[in-house]
Amino acid sequence: MNQAAIHRERAGSELKDPQTADRNFLFGLRLEANTSILKELFFTLYPTHTGAFTQLMDLLPRLFSKRGRDLQIQDLQRLNEGNWYQSQDIAGMQLYVDHFNKDLKGLAEKLPYLEKLGINFLHLMPITTRPKGENDGGYAVNSYTQVDKRFGTKKDFLDLTRKLRSKNIYLMLDFVVNHTSDEFPWAKKAIQGDPEYQAYYYTYPDRTTPDAFETSLPEVFPQTSPGNFKYQPDMEKWVMTVFNEYQWDLNYTNPQVYIAMLENLMELVNMGVDMVRFDALAFLWKQIGTNSQNLPEAHTLISLFRMCLQVMAPGVILLAEAIVAPRDIVAYFGEGIRKGNECEVAYNASLMALLWNSIATTKTALLYKTLENIPVKPAEATWVNYIRCHDDIGLGYEDRYIYEVGWNPREHRKFLMEYYSQHLEWSPAKGYIFMFDPKTGDGRITGSAASLLGIEKALQSKDKALLQESVDKVILMHGIIFSYGGIPMVYGGDELGTLNDYSYLGDPGKKNDNRWVNRPAHDWSVVDSLDRKRNYQARIFRTLQHLIQARKETPVFADHSNFVMHHPGNPHVLAYERSGSKREGVLVLCNFDKVPQVIQADWVAQLGYFDKDTLRDTVSGKHIRLQSGLLELPPYRIMWLVKS
Repeated sequence: MNQAAIHRERAGSELKDPQTADRNFLFGLRLEANTSILKELFFTLYPTHTGAFTQLMDLLPRLFSKRGRDLQIQDLQRLNEGNWYQSQDIAGMQLYVDHFNKDLKGLAEKLPYLEKLGINFLHLMPITTRPKGENDGGYAVNSYTQVDKRFGTKKDFLDLTRKLRSKNIYLMLDFVVNHTSDEFPWAKKAIQGDPEYQAYYYTYPDRTTPDAFETSLPEVFPQTSPGNFKYQPDMEKWVMTVFNEYQWDLNYTNPQVYIAMLENLMELVNMGVDMVRFDALAFLWKQIGTNSQNLPEAHTLISLFRMCLQVMAPGVILLAEAIVAPRDIVAYFGEGIRKGNECEVAYNASLMALLWNSIATTKTALLYKTLENIPVKPAEATWVNYIRCHDDIGLGYEDRYIYEVGWNPREHRKFLMEYYSQHLEWSPAKGYIFMFDPKTGDGRITGSAASLLGIEKALQSKDKALLQESVDKVILMHGIIFSYGGIPMVYGGDELGTLNDYSYLGDPGKKNDNRWVNRPAHDWSVVDSLDRKRNYQARIFRTLQHLIQARKETPVFADHSNFVMHHPGNPHVLAYERSGSKREGVLVLCNFDKVPQVIQADWVAQLGYFDKDTLRDTVSGKHIRLQSGLLELPPYRIMWLVKS
């Protein structure tokens, strides 16, 4: 049983009416229930810092007292609901506020559009203050809670969060937990020579320690930010900058850094944030002789954040932004004593990368091989499923699985990069390679989903057949994330089939980062025409709208560990079941090939899904009929089969 379940059990009848419950009493119960685990986690990291632990325990009641009454009541309502984030009713969208509609007020004006699509969960890209020049898209933070004036004011943000709560729309913001910008107040004090704040970062008087780190520390951005340390002349010290030279890594071996960051976290969630995206959390703990990623201490630190947050704001949950090897992802839900007590949610980066592999190869073998070997997640956890985000698309597949399906790992990654980056004449994709490392042969992919899936090339060549095929791919990919176990997250613009945005090439602060090609402005002229025109944008929007509504009306799409993969005996087809009662189950079939594929009716029948003409495809709304005992899947088609 995880700690959240223990809190529900101990609260008992007090949770029946959150409006009248004694909130301070329940806080005390949660603190009492978590104290022993907090102590163990803290002293695992900081075994000699007794005073700092006392400081932490004194801080928790003060931080709780700053949380508004309405948010405290909401916490109790969600605690009473249980794992609310596993519901099939949730459908999300990630977007840039300024690219979507100017600013926070503009976003608030467009909420009816999101509601029309069926979106009730928003992930807003960073809106806090950042350096004026290069700032990693806002992930170089000057503040954790001050709103950058380009987006509006803090009042605008608080007005938005209140409006979102009134409409039952959840909100997620980033917490850049690994680093700050070099303009952050702590960094400025460190530059001025304050030893207390120099100890908030990894700073060294010479290259001895940095060189020791560099022997095993990989480069995140080898082309634009080689090495992991920068010399700061005013400070006369070397500072660790794993991502970019203007992003200074926080030194969590110092307990004061943890305590200060916990205060920043609570200030953020007290503004009305429902889910916190822990950015770059795999990098939180640094140790010479390792790659300083996914270390046990990082997991302990994340769990310590979670346990403190659970005491003060149990209605707020954490998302692990851990784009790591498939076997490492599940660890961020918590293992051992931390099982179910780390992050409630994690990105399903493996599924995302594998879907792009299946599009390029038309095969599902690597997808099956990988997903069937990922450890089972805790029952209390869930995924965020997505086909792309603001970032690049990594190719972090397990080499041994690539070998097992008959491919050479290095050559296969080379093929994928060439397929998606316009190096193969026959490929319909129009994307780019991001951060290619010639030493390892590794690289990532950038480009909008529509351009990577062929829509841009189809429009340029006026190829109607390719356009139809490409739109089918967009729907196929989204149909999978809407039916797979977890929270589906649409990337803003993908619901309209938005193409690559090449305007970044004219911006000196962006032109060296081709990830901006997949960060377009929302085209409201297209939105205005959706109800009048029968174009590809309208088809994508209406189909996704239909799928989201169908998802919400299908109880088995709630993530209750009811996902089962099946092998239909066709190398181009992915099949899985969201099981419930025999009447409620959904069989999902996906064809990744450009030609029709067939499945034996007997195979469907043995799953308990076929009896004469009793199958209906929720996606198309049509009843399924067989031809010569075969079930045919048209090219790039997804079916959600239910009993009619």
